[in-house]
Amino acid sequence: MNSHALRLAAFLILPLSAAGCRAPEVHAADADREVYAMVLERREELFGEPGAFTIDPPADSLRQRILRGEWDTSQPLGMIECLEIASENSLSVQAQRETLYRSALDLSLERWQYSTQLFGDASGSVSGTADEASTADVDSSLGFSRLLGTGASIVTTLGNNMFRVVSTGNYWSELTNLSMSITQPLLRGAGRAIALEPLTQAERNLVYAVRSYERFRRTYAVDVAGRVYGLLQAIDELENEERNYKDLVLLRKRNEALATAGRLSDIQADQARQDELGSENRLISLRASLARQWDQFNLFLGLPMGVQLALDPAEFDALIDSDPLLDTLDEAASREYALGHRLDHLTVSDQVADSARRLTIAEDALGAGLSLGLNANASSPSGQGDLKDIGFQDTDWTASLALDLPLNRKRERNSLRSSQISLAAAQRGLAEDRDSIHASVLDAFRAVRDTSQSIAIQRGAVILARRRVESATLNLAAGRAETRDLLDAQASLVSAENNTTSSLIQFNLARFELHLELETLRVDEGGIHVLPDLMQVPLEQAQ
Repeated sequence: MNSHALRLAAFLILPLSAAGCRAPEVHAADADREVYAMVLERREELFGEPGAFTIDPPADSLRQRILRGEWDTSQPLGMIECLEIASENSLSVQAQRETLYRSALDLSLERWQYSTQLFGDASGSVSGTADEASTADVDSSLGFSRLLGTGASIVTTLGNNMFRVVSTGNYWSELTNLSMSITQPLLRGAGRAIALEPLTQAERNLVYAVRSYERFRRTYAVDVAGRVYGLLQAIDELENEERNYKDLVLLRKRNEALATAGRLSDIQADQARQDELGSENRLISLRASLARQWDQFNLFLGLPMGVQLALDPAEFDALIDSDPLLDTLDEAASREYALGHRLDHLTVSDQVADSARRLTIAEDALGAGLSLGLNANASSPSGQGDLKDIGFQDTDWTASLALDLPLNRKRERNSLRSSQISLAAAQRGLAEDRDSIHASVLDAFRAVRDTSQSIAIQRGAVILARRRVESATLNLAAGRAETRDLLDAQASLVSAENNTTSSLIQFNLARFELHLELETLRVDEGGIHVLPDLMQVPLEQAQ
């Protein structure tokens, strides 16, 4: 074997051996680097900031610290901590991450399809009769292939063949061959729009997956906020009832003392006792309900049932009872803003264009196929295997045209009709989605207005109930009122306080839902935010 053959064999074997020796973990890490780079790039293009993305759980997350007992459970959890823990534990969040990852992985494969691809192989054989070897043969090749945006494919191969008659010869007969072939479609399948469609669709699928993931994060954050606020409401109702119970105990003791002294009827003493027992029973029920809610919340966060956590009271204080910016929004302009910015609607709109492209491809598939082929082959003289020995002046070449008449297009016909139906369905789906967004934005506006008005009404009811309690207390002490008057006033006060908390929480959730409908709600490491600069856009459009 001459020096060229040795170099060729080494050139083939060493890279292939190196590739084969790479551990699966190395391949996985390489895929992660490529995928994460694509996802972060696309997120930055769509949202102006790359953000963080990984499908692997954090090594030292808050949830893990809680499970390991490294978190002071007396330290209250705020909304940010709840969002962090819920996001780490949620199976649906992880599924969304993995869907996005797979979309980027599919794109990486399509990009690879249109890159220069190296290939190489080697084979050897020995043949003979009985215990005598007669011939030995070694074949090796190295080359590359490339798909072009025009639909053309290029294949270049450098091959080497070594042959030896073992029984009679003591040298190798060597032949080196260099070949190139180019195939270019001229009719069916020609052009960048047709040839690059798989890559185009993969690029768009990644955009859709990034939008879907971001939309899910925002929707999921509102769901977490609803659960946190539900716990805050249950805690507040329990505290209201505990205050009511203490007041009823004092009233019952007062009435019993007066009844014993003969200054009050037993009926009024029993009324106070009866309401006290009712309040005590409600306390038992509220405490049990709150414990169940905590268990469900722990389950939602993926924490053991025995973990005793506390919510930061500041989250309740952070609830707002009005938003002046909402008064500046025009409903009609806001609907149009939502149509232009809702991530899910943008995807539905873009998918109509996808269906239109698929229809164009289906129409192209009905036509005749005509391709131009160019082939060239140069070989070294027999027994001379170096590259310099290849006789390029004696290169064999072939130019050919191949015609495929559209005589049998049943499959293509069916594909065309299916594509036409899919396009019409996509257009109807887009119109339906527009109507759905119009309705949901209007409904969100109504919910904000209704809950805002309810807050004012219930706060008025609290003021009135407190006035009734004060008046009934004074009149009862002066003998101008019955015990039932005070009991009714205290019950009304507890009800009004609970309703006020409920309205306040519902307003904040309705506000989140409205901004979720308008796509002006953002979620990051700092929690849930509403972007006021985006909220001004509908107003400017209306003006």
